[in-house]
Amino acid sequence: MAAPVQAPQLLLLPLLLLTLPTTGSDPVLCFTQYEESSGKCKGLLGEGVSVGDCCLNAAYAYQEPGSKLCQACRFPRWSPWSAWAPCSVTCTEGSQLRHRRCVGRGGQCPEKVEPGSLQWQLQACEDQPCCPEIGGWSNWGPWMPCSATCSKGTRTRHRACDHPTPKCGGHCLGKAQESEACDTKQVCPTHGSWAAWGPWGPCSGSCHGGNNAPMERRSRTCSAPEPSMKPPGRPCPGPASEQRGCTGLPACPVAGGWGPWSPASPCSVTCGLGQTMEQRTCDQPVPQRGGPFCAGDASRTHICNTAVPCPVNGEWGLWGEWSICIRRNMKYISCEEIPGQQTRSRSCKGRKFDGHRCVGDQQDIRHCYNIQRCPWKGSWAEWSTWGLCMPPCGPNPVRTRQRLCTAPLPKFSPTVTMVEGQGEKNVTFWGKPSTVCEMLQGQKAVVEEKRPCLHVPACKDPEDEKR
Repeated sequence: MAAPVQAPQLLLLPLLLLTLPTTGSDPVLCFTQYEESSGKCKGLLGEGVSVGDCCLNAAYAYQEPGSKLCQACRFPRWSPWSAWAPCSVTCTEGSQLRHRRCVGRGGQCPEKVEPGSLQWQLQACEDQPCCPEIGGWSNWGPWMPCSATCSKGTRTRHRACDHPTPKCGGHCLGKAQESEACDTKQVCPTHGSWAAWGPWGPCSGSCHGGNNAPMERRSRTCSAPEPSMKPPGRPCPGPASEQRGCTGLPACPVAGGWGPWSPASPCSVTCGLGQTMEQRTCDQPVPQRGGPFCAGDASRTHICNTAVPCPVNGEWGLWGEWSICIRRNMKYISCEEIPGQQTRSRSCKGRKFDGHRCVGDQQDIRHCYNIQRCPWKGSWAEWSTWGLCMPPCGPNPVRTRQRLCTAPLPKFSPTVTMVEGQGEKNVTFWGKPSTVCEMLQGQKAVVEEKRPCLHVPACKDPEDEKR
């Protein structure tokens, strides 16, 4: 993977490229598992069923005919981010993309995104800081000895790519070696060669099959020509005899035959789609005297439909924003070492057909110090790392880094005891103070630097490119 120029900040501006609605009536391929890590369907249950029947079980998944895209039956959520694509250029600065998809049905992903939609991220990258430069060849070196010790052969010579040496992984055009014919003027030995095979001998058995298959044998001589003695030639390669199985003999074994199929087993599930199984035995007749076993499968399966929806457990949505940090019966606690409280909540989504309720609390409470708009003297922080390129799929994306006017947090107590006997509680700072710094490049709070992202690739749905 190409190394990014700077570690990206986790900024996200989605570009929604593709939405794949499903009517639920056209037949699909139904699978028993959606693999979250790869986005692939696993465990083919069968084909020609409706989306509605397949998704009676929310753990199942389906593919529409002619599509490589696996679609999950569960409530929609974002897939993991894909790996970063290769850098758009192999040298100097370029850009690279990654994506994730809203996967599921019967709802929307966070940020009200429809199932099938893509989000993209774009970052700068650099495989190597410079581009290759071509080098030049040295003069040819002397010819090497002839490759043969008798009759004719070849000889070679070499040259080096160092006039000048290529830079940044470059190379020289052409070959570092060349060859030409050479003659040793020496007589070569005669190597042996086989004469034609003799006739096949008698067969060693009278029927075909059994434990020992009948064989027939033939031989040949190294006489076409014989190897020379002086200079010595090589003997013939390979065996002087060979054997093979006899043909045209009567069959000895008895091949096996299948018995009838058994009654189908009960459906494998109590909700959604499952499978039934039928079995048969290779016993009509049983294979005898080395006869082959029955060809084909000893079992077969069929889809069964319970027409009963499976329970769907609820899933927590994202936490909402924290409420304002306040304290009952006190109007102002900002900028003071006075602990308050704030809450946030979340909703349990997608629960159907007596599925389990979400485990955990719907509301979260914490103690806080309110530092909203507190006027503090600050100082300029160092530059942040470069962020992602924005917009990832729009025209002329740029990346940004910032210097912020920051101030140290006050040394308030990190814990507080609100009720005796309940122990100490952690206290969190909440709010954005009005930090004041000396002017820097005409700014008092934030200084930004922007750079264009170079050699930007197009955002193309990977599923479209597979079709």
